[in-house]
Amino acid sequence: MRLMKTKLLKILRKNRITLALLLLSVLLLLGARTVDGFAEWYATHIYTLWVNLTGRFFGLFPFSVSELLLYVLLLAVLVDLFQALRKGPRLLLSWLRRLLCTASILLFLFVLNCGINYQRDSFSQKTGITAGSYSTQELEALCLWLTEEINARASSVTRGADGLMLLTSEDTGQLAVEAMHGLGELYPDLQGYYPQPKPVLFSRILSLEGLTGIYSAFTIEANYNQDMTAYNLPFTMCHELSHLRGFMQEEEANFIAFLACENAAQAEFQYSGYLTAWIHATNALYRVDRTAWQEVRALLCEEAQADLTANNQYWDAYEGTISKVSEAVNDTYLKVNGQSDGIKSYGRMVDLLLAWWAAE
Repeated sequence: MRLMKTKLLKILRKNRITLALLLLSVLLLLGARTVDGFAEWYATHIYTLWVNLTGRFFGLFPFSVSELLLYVLLLAVLVDLFQALRKGPRLLLSWLRRLLCTASILLFLFVLNCGINYQRDSFSQKTGITAGSYSTQELEALCLWLTEEINARASSVTRGADGLMLLTSEDTGQLAVEAMHGLGELYPDLQGYYPQPKPVLFSRILSLEGLTGIYSAFTIEANYNQDMTAYNLPFTMCHELSHLRGFMQEEEANFIAFLACENAAQAEFQYSGYLTAWIHATNALYRVDRTAWQEVRALLCEEAQADLTANNQYWDAYEGTISKVSEAVNDTYLKVNGQSDGIKSYGRMVDLLLAWWAAE
């Protein structure tokens, strides 16, 4: 009995950092879920400090630090594993302890910079834009309005020889930051520091996973897929930047991105926001009234039709096992963090759009 106790204490001592970080992570997540007001207090008082410190530091680098660190970490883990396998089972156990310690550090950083924020007050709650039920006629009216806004701007954006929208600014990321600052003047909860969004160097990896962008909780960076059809980029940049204000729910990040693009000075941003919102809204209309959907679809101008066709062709090329697995993982991730509808919650952006549009 004493020998077992001695061995247990030895194991605990060797893994004290791992166990401490795991315990802290669990306690913080439980506190966020069960203690009223804790997550909101944390998002507005503590998380903002991480953004201003960590976000500003990693914002000094022109490339995605999180992407580079991911490749370095994977390489280090594989090299370490190879060396452990060469030297026998005893070192393999040491490798497992190091791996668990690394995982506990990453989990702790995720909790600090992302996990707790999932339980904060929503953007709609804080702004009074409350999503409710809506009729098919109201949804159709929203789709028609969005179609008009798209058609009014489709010829204003620069287009290439293939007829597709081009981004004319060499610094679209800075324009996205300015768009978020401009929106912050209307909604104080969106005020604060925003680093420039960064392209993922090997964006093909994101495309294979079906991702347009990703927020890095470890470096507080907004990363985006630079290989996508151009009209996606302004909206995606603003979407990822919205997470830096602690709004993690995907449907809210989509809605915030729409507001930022709609309020931006550049026609490219407005077009990106309206067209992305149109996709969400018409998808909802298609599910409830295909005849109405066909009528709306026929009103969309040829220029926007070309952008949508190119976008569909791009993502169709990446359909496969990896994208399906990524979708399943993303679905589980959202449910674990309190979005009970999983990936279906992305469609709830339409409810917020309708509530906002009705109030305008």
